Amino acid sequence: MEKNLPPAKVYHFAADPAKLEHEADELSRLAQSIPPDVQSVAKGMFPKDVVQKLKHLEKLSKHLRGELAP
Repeated sequence: MEKNLPPAKVYHFAADPAKLEHEADELSRLAQSIPPDVQSVAKGMFPKDVVQKLKHLEKLSKHLRGELAP
């Protein structure tokens, strides 16, 4: 028996898929670099670029979300 199903939604993105993939890779690399920085803070050392990394992570995340959100 076939049920009446609505047609699948097809999303078309204006963004360049290669650019999105590059940004996602950069986001992943940055995110992986944060735990060692936090461990350094716990040991009393504050990496000078950790705040900039976190700001860049936020910017990349917001951009990707904006490009991928329907």
